[in-house]
Amino acid sequence: MTRVVSEGRSLFRPVKPRDNLYRVLLLVVLILGGVWLLHLVGGGVVKPVLLPTPTPTRTVNSYIQQAQAYFDAGKLDDPASQNDAIDTYLAALAVDPNDADALAELARIETYSSSALSSDSARLARLQEAKTHIDQAVALAPDDSTVHAVRAFVLDWYASSNLLTADERQDALNEAEGSAVRSLQLDPNNILALAFYAEVLVDQQNWDQALQYAEQAVARAPNSFDAHRVYATVLETLGRYRDSISEFNRAAELAPNLTYLYLRIGYGYRNLGSRAATEDAAKALYDTALIYFDRAATINAQLGLKDPQPFIAIAKTYAQEGEFLIASLNAEKALSFNPSDADTYGQLGMIYVQARNYESALPALQCAVEGCDTWWRLPPDDISAQAGLPCHKDDCTPLMCEKAGCSDKEKSVALSWYGADYQIKQITVAPLELTNLTVAYYYVRYGSVLAYLSEKG
Repeated sequence: MTRVVSEGRSLFRPVKPRDNLYRVLLLVVLILGGVWLLHLVGGGVVKPVLLPTPTPTRTVNSYIQQAQAYFDAGKLDDPASQNDAIDTYLAALAVDPNDADALAELARIETYSSSALSSDSARLARLQEAKTHIDQAVALAPDDSTVHAVRAFVLDWYASSNLLTADERQDALNEAEGSAVRSLQLDPNNILALAFYAEVLVDQQNWDQALQYAEQAVARAPNSFDAHRVYATVLETLGRYRDSISEFNRAAELAPNLTYLYLRIGYGYRNLGSRAATEDAAKALYDTALIYFDRAATINAQLGLKDPQPFIAIAKTYAQEGEFLIASLNAEKALSFNPSDADTYGQLGMIYVQARNYESALPALQCAVEGCDTWWRLPPDDISAQAGLPCHKDDCTPLMCEKAGCSDKEKSVALSWYGADYQIKQITVAPLELTNLTVAYYYVRYGSVLAYLSEKG
């Protein structure tokens, strides 16, 4: 009988069984492990690979680049959204809380952003946040020259708060000077250290030294926004307004969307206008100031920011020109951005006093000095302030009539004009504390208006 030998099989090896015990055990273990893994996946304990993460994973550097873009656009802080430089730096620090450079830059931007806040308490709160962040940066990088330079800047602006005592202000200035000196010890060529030290020296009234350091900073870094801003500030303090305007303009070329700079330029022209020899020269300078204030307001509108300061600046400029109606309209516009800001009520009241409109000045100054409850009407497209003024048929609403008192005819006009569903928002205004001379003037003016109207009555 012929035996067929299959290819690849040796005649000289014994035939082994196809399966053995170890192989069976291994297969059983693998099967059981697979069943258990499927159970864990089904229960959500184990996530399948290659699934997208719930939120995109971003690097710190990507956040920093985005924050710098917001700064270049002038969007330092937007209370209505997180699409701004401050919130983006905070997002970067959520990824890496120990990034000293990010903390320092956040503190720098928070300090600049404080200039756009309308009340002393809000500015101080923002500067305290900046102080906290820069102190964290120093703790993480104690030998970093730039970190110490930014700390000098933060402390210098912090020291300018009207809510600090004289001792607190002096302590902050001393700390600012120490940080600036430390920064220059670590790097004598640090431009930010030179510039911010000059700013500290200005506030210490060491004007000659301040000018020397500011000039050095600009000469060494002609394209530094901070250097030109500080140099302009020094010149402004020395009363060299035209030179200061030139430097602020150069800073604005480097940071074209930072409205703080346009306000400073406008203030410079307004100061020159108040010193002009003739009315025509004064008007030309005031008109130029208004152009820069309007530019600041336009940039804010483009960015969706509700900053009252450009409108306050416009109102004060018109008041200096004797245009009190336009001045009061702009002050009311500023008030619409923050209807609970007592300081804006005070400024509005002062404009009414200049216009000798004492009846309108009284409720506005009362809100600043004593506090008040005001009612705001909210039409679909705009917000207009009542500021405690009398209710008239063309601008009152049914609810306001209940509060202020209207005739039956005025109530019916209000209902037909606005509709029964017209919304009213009640705002409580807290009184101002006596923090500076400006606030003191509100108290004095309020007393004068009360005396005048009582005599008249």
